[in-house]
Amino acid sequence: MNRRDAIQHVAVLLGSVISAPTMAGVLGQRLNVGESVPVTAEQEAFLSDLADVIIPTTNTPGAKAAGVEKFIVRVMRDCYPKEDQTSFYSGLTQLNTDSRTAFGKSFVELDSKQKIDAVKALTVSNKPFFLRMKELTVTGYFTSEIGATKAMEYLPIPGRFEGCVPLKPGQKAWAI
Repeated sequence: MNRRDAIQHVAVLLGSVISAPTMAGVLGQRLNVGESVPVTAEQEAFLSDLADVIIPTTNTPGAKAAGVEKFIVRVMRDCYPKEDQTSFYSGLTQLNTDSRTAFGKSFVELDSKQKIDAVKALTVSNKPFFLRMKELTVTGYFTSEIGATKAMEYLPIPGRFEGCVPLKPGQKAWAI
């Protein structure tokens, strides 16, 4: 296999894992030049809490510390058509409604165990919303400074290219 074929195979693999609008957001492109759904401060705080359930703070900072909610809002606004934005934010509203029904409180008022239970229920009740939220959260986190430097091994000025370097025991994966 030559290098060009290998690059094409990798591009197809990445394309199947990360959607085109999300990749456009990572690259800073704006695909949506039409109307956008306005996002309130409450929705942004909600996104922050939900993203923090998906990537919580452990021995590394979580999604909330990385500011993933701002990435999600920007990518939804700039890269998704209004219909997709409306669907996404209605999924957010539905999660809040489900939280009130199950726990008597809005999602942001729940304790951490209740938030985890609500997200587990979400994976069944509204899987398309959860998958999009997870995709945006993971992409936003690992393309942030915190995700690239704290959660992954980062070398700002790489040396020569070595294609196959074994990781030391306990070493984090390399950031791209």
